[in-house]
Amino acid sequence: MGAWLACMVTMAVAGRETASRIDAFQVMELRAIIGFLLLYPLVKRAGGFGAMKTRHPWRHLWRNAVHYAAQYAWLLAVTLIPLAQVISIEFTMPIWTALLAVMFIGERMNIWKIASIVLGLVGVWIIVRPSAGHIEPGQLISLAAAVGFAVSVVLVKALTRTDPVVRIIFWMLVIQGVIGVIPAWLVWQPVPLMLWPWIMLVAFVGTFSHFSMAQAMRYADATMVVPMDFLRVPLTAIAGWLIYSEGIDFYTVAGAALILAGNLLNLKRRAMGHA
Repeated sequence: MGAWLACMVTMAVAGRETASRIDAFQVMELRAIIGFLLLYPLVKRAGGFGAMKTRHPWRHLWRNAVHYAAQYAWLLAVTLIPLAQVISIEFTMPIWTALLAVMFIGERMNIWKIASIVLGLVGVWIIVRPSAGHIEPGQLISLAAAVGFAVSVVLVKALTRTDPVVRIIFWMLVIQGVIGVIPAWLVWQPVPLMLWPWIMLVAFVGTFSHFSMAQAMRYADATMVVPMDFLRVPLTAIAGWLIYSEGIDFYTVAGAALILAGNLLNLKRRAMGHA
């Protein structure tokens, strides 16, 4: 999860830099193609393409169709509303993930997991402080992305019970690459030379963030792993301060403290055997 957090904070910056200059469909297609090349050494180490056969192709197809749509919505939202709002609205995802995990894959929800989620969401609310009664289209798009990511997380958790992580990521890149061929072709334009380092960064963190998340899912329940992702909010705020000179105010510090408290509570209760 530490590797996942590092990748996703980097993705927030790289995604803003790329999607603001070329269409998100093109960004996603380049990510899939380059990501496949980056993953190939792990595929070869795992036994080659023959070892990538799966008994659950439809699960992979469903998971990646949902994730592709959610990823596009996320990149679109980055260009419509402030980055802090996109990341914060995205953190409704643990609510949907927890509910879906309980409903469809038999995980248990207890008071400690609920408390960690509530504290995290309160912390996110304090950081964002949205204007009452005013909702931007980008906010709704970001919320749709959060629901899609939640469905994807639950499906990944189910897939880790039958398929190794490299196989899950392999099919993610293949399926999303195929899905994106026509949309990317319709909007394709030459990529400026100065943008290629950002494209490579998107491909790298976009591929290995999922590798890290899938590995984390092998060792813990989704309802325990996902609340740790709340730390991405204060980490993204720090990245914004360092890279874009965005200020960090009292509300950000207070919200981050609540997010951290929720995560520590969840981890402590699990260590005590109450997860």
